[in-house]
Amino acid sequence: MSPESNQLALRLAKQIEASGPISVAEYMRAANAEYYNRSDPLGVEGDFITAPEISQIFGELVGIWLTDIWLRQNTPQCHYVELGPGRGTLAADALRAMSRFDFSPSAHFVETSNALRAKQAQAVPQARFHDAIESLPDDLPLLIVANEFFDALPVRQLISTHSGWRERVVARDRGAKFTPMPGAQPMDAAVPTEFRTQRNDAIYGTSPAASEIMYELGSRLEKQGGLMLVIDYGYASPGLGSTLQAVKNHQFAEPFEHPGEHDLTAHVNFMELANLALMRNLSVHGPVGQGSWLEALGIDPRAATLADASPDRAREIFEARDRLVEEEQMGSLFKIMAIGAPEWPVPEGFEDTIG
Repeated sequence: MSPESNQLALRLAKQIEASGPISVAEYMRAANAEYYNRSDPLGVEGDFITAPEISQIFGELVGIWLTDIWLRQNTPQCHYVELGPGRGTLAADALRAMSRFDFSPSAHFVETSNALRAKQAQAVPQARFHDAIESLPDDLPLLIVANEFFDALPVRQLISTHSGWRERVVARDRGAKFTPMPGAQPMDAAVPTEFRTQRNDAIYGTSPAASEIMYELGSRLEKQGGLMLVIDYGYASPGLGSTLQAVKNHQFAEPFEHPGEHDLTAHVNFMELANLALMRNLSVHGPVGQGSWLEALGIDPRAATLADASPDRAREIFEARDRLVEEEQMGSLFKIMAIGAPEWPVPEGFEDTIG
């Protein structure tokens, strides 16, 4: 797509020309809204692939994990909620695994992309769709799954300059290209104390959108009961440096070129999510590496069973297992955190519990 035909780029250029630079968060919000509504970006033929698309075992283990919690809590009914459910693959596999134990919660998808809703409706025909978390049901406990959801939410970047910290904004350079630069408004108070004396050009990132959603869902869990499973790439404690990245055709791209034509993500601050959950008197488990979590849940015997049933696919099955588990692939980069309502059981796959 040429710059002249990129309508989002033209709109953003006009906005910047009329009102001045926009924040990185605003740029990312507009770019991802456009990107996810254009088409299905997932799979080998798309721009990136997620764990549920790599192997059915991933969704099955999530379903069994949720079933175990449901059985130990001994609650008659729950709602299954997935945030940004992709093609619906994870939900379909998880719900199928749950049904083997006579557990059939109603399914609720929080999704704004019409292109992806169409795929999700095919995968899980009974699912009910929501534009935002506010319309989720409030009558029963919630079993919430957020797989690669928080990383796509807008990230706010603050940058250290010789005059102090400023918000990082997106402007247009002399070549009419979008380019990040420090804004004018002082932002020192928004930076954690331990980072305020850092060198020039240091970047601190945070996601107010992620915090708002986590705080609201924490309130739901506190009142209704239930559990939330967060699966994403990120860091266990905050640090410095830009983690904003773009992916196109399974390759890294330039985030500030061709807005709306590639996926923009940033690493998730698991500590921030955990602290918000603790403010709601919830228990926090993890984060732990995806690989160790899947091994604890039994990915190896399940892979062996599938390989025995389909010997011609054995190599494919074990390669998928390695991609999900091994440290040099997704095993350590992706992390798993569970957040439980007061008095709910400690979930499997975690050694440490906070709160």
